[in-house]
Amino acid sequence: MIRVLVSPSNVEEALECIRGGAEIIDVKNPREGSLGANFPWVIKEITKLAKSYGKDVSATIGDLDKAGTASLASYGVASLGVDYVKVGLFAGKIESVLEILKCVTKAVKEFDIKVVAASYADWIRAKTFSPLKLPEVASDADADGVMIDTAIKDGRSTFEFMSFEDLAEFIDRAHENGMFCALAGGLNWNHIDLIKKLKPDIIGVRTMVCKDGRNSKICSELVQKLVTEINR
Repeated sequence: MIRVLVSPSNVEEALECIRGGAEIIDVKNPREGSLGANFPWVIKEITKLAKSYGKDVSATIGDLDKAGTASLASYGVASLGVDYVKVGLFAGKIESVLEILKCVTKAVKEFDIKVVAASYADWIRAKTFSPLKLPEVASDADADGVMIDTAIKDGRSTFEFMSFEDLAEFIDRAHENGMFCALAGGLNWNHIDLIKKLKPDIIGVRTMVCKDGRNSKICSELVQKLVTEINR
């Protein structure tokens, strides 16, 4: 079964996600980047709401390239009671990626929380690193899961930057290293069959279930349609 993660930016949208049947409520701020961090009070309020419905909650801490910033941000998010913390690895060197992830996992070890390491399918234009290097590095840092997203939100999807074979390899490597795998990045309705064939553990969306683009409002009917299609 593929779990559906939807990324609301406020409580109103979170309720739409819950009504639509999303399994994971992923708090982010799309105005501050691919994995833009939201405000502590927003995360806290959405977490309280989602937990009352028995939903898992994740929160993004930004597109980051500094270990100190990432570890402090992850500690703050972990203290708010979420189940997952997602860190966007906006570093160009794999050594920096490992340092960031080790500091994040160390920062949150006292909490019951999972660390998700996010890389970018459009890594060449974003000047980061190849996602295919992430599973082993994330495993070395004791992360719980890995993710592929897109860094630049201009309507282009992960499937435009990575082949089906590369995505399948990424997922397989994650599983071989004992981690779950999430797929995101401009996914749309035309990708449903490809997603089902790839079988990631989680898919992450926002634009796909918004009424009119990434910065408009999430619609519960579209969330419900996605959940139904993915599990059909």
